Amino acid sequence: MNIHTEPLQIKLEPNDSQQLANLCGPFDAHLRQIEKRLGITINNRGNAFHLIGERNIVRSAGALLKKLYQEVNRGTHLTADLIHLHLQDSGVEALLSDETDANDFLITTRKKTIKPRGKNQVGYVQAVRSHDINFGVGPAGTGKTYLAVACAVEALDQELVRRILLVRPAVEAGEKLGFLPGDLSQKIDPYLRPLYDALYEMIGFERVEKLIEKNIIEVAPLAYMRGRTLNESFIILDESQNTTTEQMKMFLTRVGFGSTVVVTGDITQVDLPHRTTSGLRHVLDVLPDVEGISFTHFSSRDVVRHPLVQRIVEAYEKFEAGGGKSK
Repeated sequence: MNIHTEPLQIKLEPNDSQQLANLCGPFDAHLRQIEKRLGITINNRGNAFHLIGERNIVRSAGALLKKLYQEVNRGTHLTADLIHLHLQDSGVEALLSDETDANDFLITTRKKTIKPRGKNQVGYVQAVRSHDINFGVGPAGTGKTYLAVACAVEALDQELVRRILLVRPAVEAGEKLGFLPGDLSQKIDPYLRPLYDALYEMIGFERVEKLIEKNIIEVAPLAYMRGRTLNESFIILDESQNTTTEQMKMFLTRVGFGSTVVVTGDITQVDLPHRTTSGLRHVLDVLPDVEGISFTHFSSRDVVRHPLVQRIVEAYEKFEAGGGKSK
């Protein structure tokens, strides 16, 4: 046992065998899930729990068990998915920091309040609120776009900006717009649907439609940004790994006074033609030391979707780190 390791004893009340079984899971599966994620050991006899591990982590794990037991007391049936989400709420990295960090960066919109999950999401929200240009880079399911839209809606509600622009390059999964049925609007809408869905959730369908009619919210393909200067706007470029270097430069130079820009993307999912350099990959080499620009790098640990999504992302990362060779 090293200097940073200590045991922790906690008792959970009431001492109810059914509720404790719900907390621990079948064959203590929930406890094993927490142990594996946090690198600690959890033993229990009845409602007495003995935790062993790094001091700060076991203290936060004790707090997590108490919180989960409160959920059980309220009638919640715990599942592996719920345990996963509660772990994400504190996150492995965030367990070593102040547990109230996420509460300090709540995003408030008219229909709901969004709480960042884990250290990287908290840092991302903090960066977006304090920098003019921000990059959120990482795998699917880490909340990059959702949190960016939430920050944009909050800024609009607080009258920090006059309009929101949601932008995507019209290159997805190897498809070309020319091969899709319908007029330009019908071709573009499917690519922008995730952005619409986030807006509907935070503002409501009717208000979103009214704001789009008034041009206060604009959802558009990247090509529409050329030649414009965007002042007092909150601008989100989503799926930016599918921009070319020229498009990325064009987009970043559209930024005007009083504007905030968030660029999101996943450099492992580039759908550009072969030998075309991704604008996102390029910008990570060009701008990392430019003052006033923030970079938040998410990993598979930050995935807040189904636990299988996290394991899939980790499997791909491991495969690609090994040179793309299967064993």
